[in-house]
Amino acid sequence: MRMSELYAVGQKAEIGSYTFTEENIIRFATRHDPQRFHVDKEAAKDTLFGGLCASGWHTTAAWMRTFLAFWQKQSVILAEKGLTAPKLGPSPGFQKLQWLRPVFAGDVVTYSVAFLSSRPLASRPGWHLNTILCEGVNQNGDPVMRFESGVLEFD
Repeated sequence: MRMSELYAVGQKAEIGSYTFTEENIIRFATRHDPQRFHVDKEAAKDTLFGGLCASGWHTTAAWMRTFLAFWQKQSVILAEKGLTAPKLGPSPGFQKLQWLRPVFAGDVVTYSVAFLSSRPLASRPGWHLNTILCEGVNQNGDPVMRFESGVLEFD
């Protein structure tokens, strides 16, 4: 089964939500993006954000975490129907990454994925390159991040 058989072009699926707490914002940023507006609640007040906010990389990593959990569940659902889920491999990259608004402690971001296209790879028979649109909106429905990603699919 191919992704293109499962999803129509433009079809969006909600994949899950992630709650950004002060603790997980600081923990992630301390390790990966230690800018003052991500790691120091008091110092963040004097920045353009006006308070502690999540790293854009954190919001993007949370999308990946929710996608993997979603795909695992989808694979089980397909197996229960007697179908084999597409074998998805690594991403050869992404483009058009946008962090559209800050994500603050207490925000809940709901993530989605939409299937955009698929094409066979001439260099690898049986492999396809899928393009997906990855998005996140906060609890108010405001977009907070968006990017397009390639996802390899193979036999």
